[in-house]
Amino acid sequence: MRIIIVDSYERLGVEAANIVAGQIYLKPDSVLGLATGSTPVSMYQRLVAVHRTVGLDFSQVTTFNLDEYIGMGPENPQSYHYFMWENFFKHINIRPENVHIPNGMAEDMEAEGERYERLIEDQGGIDLQVLGIGQNAHIGFNEPDVKFAATTHKVELDEETIQANSRFFESISDVPRYAVSMGIKTIMMAEHVVLLASGENKAKAVHRAVCGDVTPEAPASILQLHRDVAVIVDREAAGMLPQTIRGVHITRKDC
Repeated sequence: MRIIIVDSYERLGVEAANIVAGQIYLKPDSVLGLATGSTPVSMYQRLVAVHRTVGLDFSQVTTFNLDEYIGMGPENPQSYHYFMWENFFKHINIRPENVHIPNGMAEDMEAEGERYERLIEDQGGIDLQVLGIGQNAHIGFNEPDVKFAATTHKVELDEETIQANSRFFESISDVPRYAVSMGIKTIMMAEHVVLLASGENKAKAVHRAVCGDVTPEAPASILQLHRDVAVIVDREAAGMLPQTIRGVHITRKDC
């Protein structure tokens, strides 16, 4: 696990975009796992800029998004489908048929999860997975629990997550209570993982992910067991990490 501390949110986006762009340059037909939310927006903006200025080519890239709200169609401005197209996909030369996002309107969520897993398997798995992290240390919509959920599944959102996401809605009552999310096993099967965090409100979650016990009560902590993880955080989000581990490869014992 490598910790990269940056001075600003904008720089976070640059560092993350450099990793994603490098992956695409090395393997033009890369399979990317992508995240939504405010944190990766600067990364998407930077990737769009690189595409426009130096021709970063997404024509062979395939993407799989982590999650989607249940009961929200792709035309809904609050859906993650809409978010991804507005913030990223419509600005690059990706093929629409290569974009995959869980179907929040599926009648059978168990079947939808199985369908999504088959699609990922058919592509040979995910080469690079980009993650954000919730204030309760969730990744995707894998909320704290007594066990790690393995594959794509229906999730009941925690009250803390609902509160955090309410800033995107007119009223907290408008925030969906359920989502469909890629599971921990699926995330951990990715060849490479990049975890992004920005802001003081993420400092505790980052510390739990990097230095805490590996437990489903802090889902991001499972990343300590992954073979190749880069954690990119601004100074506020890194505020609870020990000074001695910043910017180096670490294991939990270094905390």
